[in-house]
Amino acid sequence: MAQINSCLKRTFIVFNLFFAVSWDVLRRSRTFQNLKCMENRTTGLVCLYIMGAVTMLLGLLGAYGAYKEHKISLIVFLVCMVIGSLVMIRSGIPAAIIRPEVKSLLLQPELLTGSYTDWNEDIPSSCDCPSIEDEEPFTCKLVPGMNLTAASPFHRQPCVPIVMYYVLLVADISLGVIFTLAALAVLGMILSSIMIHQLRHPNRTPVVLNVPTIFIPGPPKYHELQNELPPPY
Repeated sequence: MAQINSCLKRTFIVFNLFFAVSWDVLRRSRTFQNLKCMENRTTGLVCLYIMGAVTMLLGLLGAYGAYKEHKISLIVFLVCMVIGSLVMIRSGIPAAIIRPEVKSLLLQPELLTGSYTDWNEDIPSSCDCPSIEDEEPFTCKLVPGMNLTAASPFHRQPCVPIVMYYVLLVADISLGVIFTLAALAVLGMILSSIMIHQLRHPNRTPVVLNVPTIFIPGPPKYHELQNELPPPY
């Protein structure tokens, strides 16, 4: 006989299935595709893939425990949710505090922020435009070089805004993933705790006593004795 409320069980199963497929939704998102196109992205992608695999396994474990009403699976899921929520909150709050300071660190006066003009006449190859005809007109500029007979095209825009965009993009993606998983972990912790409580203290079926509806009066328990007077002589 089912010991867990059917509505709670269905809600928990749907929650865990959403928890399991949330990684696939993130993987197909546009921001994640932009992250994959970045250079030196190996460490971040490995961490995201590990986090996604753990998320999917925990979601399947919780759905199995709810469907089968398996107490051990629900307890393991609850412990993982408690640990996960603490780790996410512990790492997310300092990251959110440091996030506004990233922009100021990238805009320090020691960094080169003025595009090709910072390099005087020794312009590195990283500022070169592949072809000024292929690029939009406002992104490249013809600049005469030191030992060049013709002007060479270079990027007008400095590198720092581009670097800042991708750094802030990674920070925003990381914060979004951390706090989303923390909220889901807290919700899963609450639902799994309720289900474990219902498994430990199931609702017992009340015993129905059959009471006759027709009462037949029985003989009286006591009979009053009267002292009769003797007949007169």
